[in-house]
Amino acid sequence: MGIFIALVIFSLLIFFHELGHFIAARFFKIHVEVFSIGFGKRILTKQIGQTQWSISTIPLGGYIRMKGQDDSDPSKKSFEDDSYNAKAPWQRIVISLAGPFANFFLAFLLYLSITAIGVPKLLSTVGDINMSQPAYEAGVRVGDTIRNINGQPILYWEEVGEKIQAQTTPISLTVLRDNNLIDFTITPKLLDVPNNFGEIEKRYLIGISPDINAIGTIHYGLSDGINYAYEQTQKASLYIFKSVQKLVIGLIPLENLSGVVGIVDTTAKVANMGMVALLFFTALISVNLGVINLLPIPALDGGHVLFNLYEMITKKAPNEEVMLKLTLMGWAILLSLMLVGLYNDIHRLLG
Repeated sequence: MGIFIALVIFSLLIFFHELGHFIAARFFKIHVEVFSIGFGKRILTKQIGQTQWSISTIPLGGYIRMKGQDDSDPSKKSFEDDSYNAKAPWQRIVISLAGPFANFFLAFLLYLSITAIGVPKLLSTVGDINMSQPAYEAGVRVGDTIRNINGQPILYWEEVGEKIQAQTTPISLTVLRDNNLIDFTITPKLLDVPNNFGEIEKRYLIGISPDINAIGTIHYGLSDGINYAYEQTQKASLYIFKSVQKLVIGLIPLENLSGVVGIVDTTAKVANMGMVALLFFTALISVNLGVINLLPIPALDGGHVLFNLYEMITKKAPNEEVMLKLTLMGWAILLSLMLVGLYNDIHRLLG
């Protein structure tokens, strides 16, 4: 059941991506010949209007085929009014960007829906403590609930870290223990700790960890929900962008790269954790899809943007032979990364 849900979600993300391209293309009055979820032989096709809507055999992506456009052979061009190549470069750029934008917008909607269901957050209850660090030495114990830091009320765990990082001098900390409020003065230590990318950075710590079973739920109004959804979409986008950047320059090893099998496997596991967890993960994958497609690789949307920017600047279309070679090179890069991801997925699953 989990794998089925994963495949449905993956197809949904691809559908929204291609729908972005489709809407932009139709806005500029381009004839869209095919709208396909998946690649390869089409196993299910329905003609709606002038477009063939299809499901294909290989569920590793999707595509729309516009009149006069063929990624496998850029030399096949048409300059009729309803063709892709008859449009101005800036219009083609909008069409290319519409797919990633659709993924970012979908992530925004998913985060917004979470605010209506209720956003789970860790409460400020101490679940673990390092006996060699300042908090334990000051008298803080497991089970204490942090009520305020430097006189500012604390409800959720994320606020604890923010307040500690903002105060390098001794902090005043009040906890609730056995219905009694107890005050402490603690001096955080500046320590080397790994971040999400495995890089070492310096952070002020007092040696406490949250109780992962102490969870509260926040319900947002529409205005606050929109702000939350925007912030989460922005944070996820920056996180994925930094991850790709560090992967390219070698700070993150290729062993960490995951493929479709890994994504499906993880989605299936997250599906068993509940609706909210699944929505969070789906939003993150949607952002991932958007960021990846913006990369300046010829076979991706970012590559199409580069080709059209070149035409805008030079006032002439790219050389067809060069364009074809670059497109094939782009597909080779993508297939290589997919194979590496598939190898890593199998290695992790077997390991």
